[in-house]
Amino acid sequence: MTVTNKAGYKKEFDFAELSVAVPIQRSLAKVFADRSRGWTSHSTARSSWIKLGYFADFLSGLDSPPDDLDALTVAIMQSWRDGRISTNSGKGTLREVRNLLQADPRLAGGPVAEELARRIPGPTPNKQSYEESERERVVQAAQRQFRSAWLRISDNTRLLNVWRAGGFTEVSREWRIGKILDQLARTGDVPRTLHPGGHSSVTNHGLLGGKGGEKAWGRLFLTRGELTALAVLLTDRFGWNLSVYDRMPAPTTAPSAGEMVSVTYQVQVEKRRSGGGRWFSTENITDSGASSPGRLITQALEATAHGRALASRLTPGTDLLMTARSYLLKQEHLDLDRPAPVGPLSFGVSESTVQWWARGHGLAGSPFQRARRTTVTEEGRPLQHSQGTHESVYVLPDQRVQRASREVFEAGALEALEQAQAAVFGGQITDSPDREHQETATADCEDEESSPWPAPGGGCGADFLLCLACPNAHVHPGHHPRLAHLHEQILSLRSVLDDRTFHERWRDHRLRLEDLRDRVGPAAWKAALAHVNDTDRTIVQFLVKKDLAL
Repeated sequence: MTVTNKAGYKKEFDFAELSVAVPIQRSLAKVFADRSRGWTSHSTARSSWIKLGYFADFLSGLDSPPDDLDALTVAIMQSWRDGRISTNSGKGTLREVRNLLQADPRLAGGPVAEELARRIPGPTPNKQSYEESERERVVQAAQRQFRSAWLRISDNTRLLNVWRAGGFTEVSREWRIGKILDQLARTGDVPRTLHPGGHSSVTNHGLLGGKGGEKAWGRLFLTRGELTALAVLLTDRFGWNLSVYDRMPAPTTAPSAGEMVSVTYQVQVEKRRSGGGRWFSTENITDSGASSPGRLITQALEATAHGRALASRLTPGTDLLMTARSYLLKQEHLDLDRPAPVGPLSFGVSESTVQWWARGHGLAGSPFQRARRTTVTEEGRPLQHSQGTHESVYVLPDQRVQRASREVFEAGALEALEQAQAAVFGGQITDSPDREHQETATADCEDEESSPWPAPGGGCGADFLLCLACPNAHVHPGHHPRLAHLHEQILSLRSVLDDRTFHERWRDHRLRLEDLRDRVGPAAWKAALAHVNDTDRTIVQFLVKKDLAL
């Protein structure tokens, strides 16, 4: 079985290697071939192949291994599921093998098909954003390494430019170094002396100050470790995935209407979609000073300028931003999903390089996923992903976000409680009137001098409708007809007012009346409507029209 990636490279998978019977090997090869039609990378095929190998090993370990896929039973599939459902990697294996098996028409119906269709829970998020101290450690390590490289390349670029302009006395030390830099820029390497056996050494190592890469070809090119440091900084700043750096074109400058102080870059960010090839989204990033986001783009362009120029000369049309010089002049192209090296130049950042970089800086694993999570959660909006993914994958499972949200949740809950309390009946329900209480339009008042809304001259300054929110209010059955009628009249306003106005003016009054209705009892409330008299109607009309006139 051969899979061709989007670059046109082929990779073979030999199903005779699977430890199952030949008929199963052939059946698995067929469903693998059917599914591979939508694949555009060898890594996708290799991942599926590995998971399929786990399934084959499981089948071969059974007491009575099946001869073909149509001999699979519910018991076999349940055992396969039970052994893997508890881990994220196991869930991924179950999901991939299920997708493959469902492509076999013999498994399209029946008990085994139902078992395959059982829901597989999503992975439990286990990656967390960085705490501030952790992030600072990662970023500072990357800044130290990349800034040192950028300064080194900038200094040597200035020296080379002066040499090319004839600014040094011939045979002077600076002139001799400039000549070496010119050869380095054109060929990708400094002059070397060949030794017997094919070994070579830097010819002018005394003049250059050493034989190591940074003293020789590193004068104009980033090492792969330094390029990784740059990628860490870009992810921390912009939240880009590690995979985008393999094929990120060099940013271009956007048209400017006479702007001399700042420059805006147009950056093409790749977002891959399974089965859909690839697409690029454009992000505009402005360099307006040392602390602006675009300053890092400017420095990245300066640090990779010689590498990009050499790559374009060796292979016209090549202009990828993330370009580094390999320690080897000739490189074998092993990862066929990534861009092929051009001479001594490589592009992007591989997973193996990231692991090597992390170990060199004493970090526990790759910083890219955690750095991206940190940036995305701090940014508070999706970056190259959907809103649903932003909330379910990045925000909700993140412990740092959860801790930071506690105060927000608490404040929101208290505000909701206050609103709820403001929209409920605040007084007391009684069976009969009290002669000591003063009658109002909606209730009886126990003590207007202790009103929550005192008037400037003494007494209560609240509107009659607010009586139902006051702890001094007493409602007895004699009030029920008027209040039930008031509730009906408020509801009728929905047809003459827009939603916003109705909500602002009448929501709390309506909710208090409905709370009171629930306490009195719906049956008693409905019965009270039969006892509404002309006085009740006049007072309610006054209350409603008076408020409408405000």
